[in-house]
Amino acid sequence: MARYRHNLPQLSGELFITDGGLETTLFFSEGFDLPEFAAFVLLDQAQGREALETYYRTYANIARRYDLNFILESATWRASPDWGQKIGYSREALADINRRAIELLRDVRDEYGETASNWVISGCMGSRGDGYDPQFRMRPDEAEDYHREQIRVLQATEADMVTAYTLPYAEEAIGLTRAARTEGMPVAIGFTVETDGRLPSGQRLEAAILQVDEATDNEPAYYMINCAHPTHFDGVLASSASWTQRIRAIRANASTKSHAELETMEVLDDGNPEELGRQYRALMDKIRHLNVLGGCCGTDHRHLEAICQAVLN
Repeated sequence: MARYRHNLPQLSGELFITDGGLETTLFFSEGFDLPEFAAFVLLDQAQGREALETYYRTYANIARRYDLNFILESATWRASPDWGQKIGYSREALADINRRAIELLRDVRDEYGETASNWVISGCMGSRGDGYDPQFRMRPDEAEDYHREQIRVLQATEADMVTAYTLPYAEEAIGLTRAARTEGMPVAIGFTVETDGRLPSGQRLEAAILQVDEATDNEPAYYMINCAHPTHFDGVLASSASWTQRIRAIRANASTKSHAELETMEVLDDGNPEELGRQYRALMDKIRHLNVLGGCCGTDHRHLEAICQAVLN
């Protein structure tokens, strides 16, 4: 069973890294077919599972090289009922996939022995609909009911927490948070933003965080901004604002392009790793409590290396 539950080591303020853009790396760089951009299907392929193991070891080795802690995120962003149905997975098959995704991370962590004593395994979750176009929206109670199924499966594994990525509106975050609380799992909430720093719903990031905290009695362990470039949200993060103290994690895109532009691209925009590293350093100088650093679309091990070098120097 999970080791940390309500005492996550990243809440101590120590620096943690996580991985980069799993799906974009596997699709654009490794050439794997990912229906609905779902990486979990690779767990059903011998070559795909090997690619996932190699992928996680690449980042684990970066963590070991820089003497940093590591959060292993499972390949289950799309492993929820609606997305699974689109790909042809039954609920039972999805439950098995979620379990095997965590087992893979456990095996990788075990390989690193004492080095990995503070490493965290996170069950990765995503939005029910399109994270960039929230035309389909749920009430908090609907979101709680939908996401509880995946969280219940993850709760019974060795996952230490769940992390929700690319959420486009506050009500889904509220429901997902309540489901995690009911199942006894720590949860981190990741919002995505557009080029103006607002959620795809149009809501200000500040307002979304405050709304979720008010509705859940500050239940999320912390918040994250993901799937947006630092230039998209740097301007809305005021170092003196109390709500920014709730943001501990950044997983930025490599590209400065908008979500709409990225959706139509046939060639990966991997940006400038060194520049991204400098931008992370500037964010940490501005928001001193940021301590979980990773990448999202277009990023790979080069970007994480550059981030580590920038923030540690």
